[in-house]
Amino acid sequence: MKRVLIAGAVLLFSANALADECASATTQTDLNTCTGQQYQAADKKLNQTYLAVMKRAAVPQRDLLKKAQQAWIGLRDADCAFAGSGTEGGSIQPMIINQCMTEKTVEREAFLASLMQCEEGDLSCPLPPGN
Repeated sequence: MKRVLIAGAVLLFSANALADECASATTQTDLNTCTGQQYQAADKKLNQTYLAVMKRAAVPQRDLLKKAQQAWIGLRDADCAFAGSGTEGGSIQPMIINQCMTEKTVEREAFLASLMQCEEGDLSCPLPPGN
């Protein structure tokens, strides 16, 4: 339950931060660029968290985590392609896709980060508690 609350708080904070960062953009190109940069930053943070989780995971779990992450990437990409399909060919499409990619990436990073907070005796958490 604690992990769900942490992930929820991160998502609420990140949604407001995403909107504020691009508030000064004045053209669609600026918005597309800004949202693209937001996605790249979220992806970088996700990759750092993923590597930390991989280090903490037991050797047999690493293949499972890798498969889960690859499946999640496929789902994220398909969901965001669908989300942007209503604006196919429009100048706003990259922004819609970038926002979707960012939101889903922030959500995944929060989930993986929550796994790093496992408490002793929590059998629903696959990682050992931190030191």
